Amino acid sequence: MCYVAPLIGAGISSGIWKMTKSIKVWWLSLMFYGGALFGVIDHWWNGELFLISENIVSDALLGVTISVIILAVWVVVLRVSKINPTLSNYIKITS
Repeated sequence: MCYVAPLIGAGISSGIWKMTKSIKVWWLSLMFYGGALFGVIDHWWNGELFLISENIVSDALLGVTISVIILAVWVVVLRVSKINPTLSNYIKITS
């Protein structure tokens, strides 16, 4: 279940990206999809049947925490790219 929250974030940000075509939102979508993939691999690795753990509430809270951290890191990267414009040349988020 910890993959559900990042997957919802990925779906929402992908929808926004389709409307705006903003490279910043595209990066956010990739980060969310990565978080969801991490959750699926974690469940598979631990042998949890149907990708659901025994403690669903704890797992859902972990997914929300992962999503909040992804969003926070994305905001930090955007802020740093405004402070140091040369960083934008390397990660291509200047659109």
